[in-house]
Amino acid sequence: MRDEIEEINKRQSEFYNSKKKNSITKFWFYLRNGMLKDFRKDLGLEQQILDLHVDWCGDLLNKKVLDLGCYEGNAISMHLAKYSKKYIAIDLSEKGIHHIQGRIKNFPNANAYVMDFLSEDFKEKEFDLIYAYGVLHHFADTDRIIQKLKDKMAPDGTIISNDPLQTSLPIKLIRTIYRPFQSDKEWEFPFSKQTLNKYKNSFKIMDRRAMLGKSKYFVFLNILPLPRETKAKIVKKWHAEDWVNSQTKDSSMFRCMHLTMLMQKKD
Repeated sequence: MRDEIEEINKRQSEFYNSKKKNSITKFWFYLRNGMLKDFRKDLGLEQQILDLHVDWCGDLLNKKVLDLGCYEGNAISMHLAKYSKKYIAIDLSEKGIHHIQGRIKNFPNANAYVMDFLSEDFKEKEFDLIYAYGVLHHFADTDRIIQKLKDKMAPDGTIISNDPLQTSLPIKLIRTIYRPFQSDKEWEFPFSKQTLNKYKNSFKIMDRRAMLGKSKYFVFLNILPLPRETKAKIVKKWHAEDWVNSQTKDSSMFRCMHLTMLMQKKD
């Protein structure tokens, strides 16, 4: 099993270093990232998530932080590297780590390494915060990654995650059709209800927000002969409902495409 995981991680590293995708995967990336880019921008979604994550990070002055699966780093990575007592970033991609090393070079408390989180070579532990943006769904064995997270966390340590969901029937059907042709299917496992229950049973969910639930139907709304301002107003209302209701209502969360969570280690 260990050899199999190491081989998959090797292929994953090569994939993100070269970014080689087949035509179907490229089309999916366009749908997921290209089409949604303007939509996210219009909603201010990226900034909303950024502001939320900064708030969840809290005071970093005395925190040891792990940026798990950082790749090249994002805006939160720079925030963590600048303000944390100790910041460690790891990723399987040499290209990604080389890039982030250049970005954090002026922060003496920050380091970045090419490293497999599951490897015994990764000795660091007692992290007060593990930041895992778009990472946790890359592990097929949910039980194993949850145990490893627990082993690496300090008492009362927290995790900030952001992952795709496969709990909405339309999205599940689309992903099922797409999966046989997917270049990165060996390490892409969007969260199911079962996966979410495992995290819920293993950690205290301090907060959660889900996105692209009701608002994902903007694709069909755009077809209607309505003024742009009217469409924007409707979509913003839908997004606000997704964002707020998903905090407490599983039914609202399950219809969404993405979920971000703040989780705390249980005693």
